[in-house]
Amino acid sequence: MEMTQNYTPYQGFFKRLSVLDWLYAVLLSMGSLYALQRFGSYMDVYEKGILLLAAPTFAWLGWHWKPVRGLLVLLALVALFSIHLYDGSLDMANKKFLLKYLLSSQSAILWMATLFFLSTLFYWGGLIARSEFGSSVGSLLCWAAVVMGFTGLLVRWYESYLIGSDVGHIPVSNLYEVFILFSMITALFYLYYEQQYATRQLGAFVLLVISAAVGFLLWYTVTRDAAEIQPLVPALQSWWMKIHVPANFIGYGTFSLAAMVALAYLLKSHGYLADRLPSLEVLDDVMYKAITVGFAFFTIATILGALWAAEAWGGYWSWDPKETWALIVWLNYAAWLHMRLMKGLRGQVAAWWALVGLLVTTFAFLGVNMFLSGLHSYGAL
Repeated sequence: MEMTQNYTPYQGFFKRLSVLDWLYAVLLSMGSLYALQRFGSYMDVYEKGILLLAAPTFAWLGWHWKPVRGLLVLLALVALFSIHLYDGSLDMANKKFLLKYLLSSQSAILWMATLFFLSTLFYWGGLIARSEFGSSVGSLLCWAAVVMGFTGLLVRWYESYLIGSDVGHIPVSNLYEVFILFSMITALFYLYYEQQYATRQLGAFVLLVISAAVGFLLWYTVTRDAAEIQPLVPALQSWWMKIHVPANFIGYGTFSLAAMVALAYLLKSHGYLADRLPSLEVLDDVMYKAITVGFAFFTIATILGALWAAEAWGGYWSWDPKETWALIVWLNYAAWLHMRLMKGLRGQVAAWWALVGLLVTTFAFLGVNMFLSGLHSYGAL
């Protein structure tokens, strides 16, 4: 009797993995175990759990999107080399050439800003001149900016512990740090869609919002001395911060990406740059997928935020301005997706809605900190 086997999609996926795929996963696991052994004394049980879960998470990402592998390996090597240069003393940041001009957190972040600005110029040059070379250089510069930005965040994390074990914390705790995180997340999602849709024409638009964020970051750094590492306020001394903030900014980043794609959609539909941009169908699809991903992560972040609020302030919801505007953002994109899935919303109305959504998101992200006060006032300008 002939036996047949039925494979689930997951079994089929694992059967397609190569030896290199599994080697990559093993290296990630070894890296997590090394980090646990090297820095475990600084971590609580929740942080150790997050670290161990990072290996399978990034293995899955690397299996689905191959550039993640090279990025993670490069970041690990550069971060470990930077830690070696510090030799346990923060004073080395001003004494060693590579740290002072390239690899200290502030130097790396300044390089990130420069590279993002240059990437924007080359993307626009490539779009206007129909130059594949210009767009390719823009893409390479964007990748370089991502490397330097994440290097800056990783090194800043280590620098915080050099100041003192009671000061050390993951760098996602204030506006300076989350603006860097926002730029990194938005850029990575764009680079993913750039590869998936084999088009670099959208870089000119997406890099505009990233450059705007970087411009604000530089202004904020100069006027408020924001790059200085400060101890965490009591409300932020929680492991919830380490998962709530990244999930939140995946939402902010993808919503911003969708808005810039919507801008490209509107320009093309009105005859501007029509022969240079991808088809309206591609633009619509990128916009939809970005909002879908953002909504999923923003929902998770909102739930995590409620759990964190219950622990920190004794209640899941207090109608704090930040919470209220987060709810407005959630309702806005919930309505967009509902109209898309139930009523087939497409075209210029969907694009205008996504573009206006950027204003709502920006106010929730930044405007609340500027004009309102509440329990989240530790992030105020």
